Amino acid sequence: MVLETSRLILRSFQKEDLGRLAELMANRDFMRFSLGPYTREQTQGVLQKFLSWNQAGLPSQFAVIFRGSNELIGYCGFLHWHLDGADEIEIGYRLHPDYWNRGLASEAAQAVRDHAFRDLRLPKVISLIHPDNVPSRRVAEKNGMTIERETVFRGFPTQVFAITREQWLAERGAG
Repeated sequence: MVLETSRLILRSFQKEDLGRLAELMANRDFMRFSLGPYTREQTQGVLQKFLSWNQAGLPSQFAVIFRGSNELIGYCGFLHWHLDGADEIEIGYRLHPDYWNRGLASEAAQAVRDHAFRDLRLPKVISLIHPDNVPSRRVAEKNGMTIERETVFRGFPTQVFAITREQWLAERGAG
């Protein structure tokens, strides 16, 4: 599966992406608002999870490729969580700091949201955001999401942003 925007290609992860993904996940800024930088072994576990979701036909993360350089600059796609007693599908995203403040995360997240509702026909997607992570909050808001509730996720206060397929359709006048 490949999604394309004017500046990005979002493609399924491949085993060969491990080296570059490990570089990204070792970057303290890339991993800000997370559990800290990852080792290559930890990154391999993350990549294996993404690959196994793909193999099982589940929505997964996409490798974000910047068209200008054909470089893997991060990821954007789906994560699966059991949160507050319910199974949720999150749109999660991270980009290398060199690509921040260009609207690229919003561009990727909107492509993933549209895929979620148009192609996968998911009823709802969420984004889990630390209250201090203002840039991620802006991405969620540009994605049509609003705060649904606050919770604790992995020991941190977390805002749960959400949008339903019905809201997405209504936004488009197709509801």
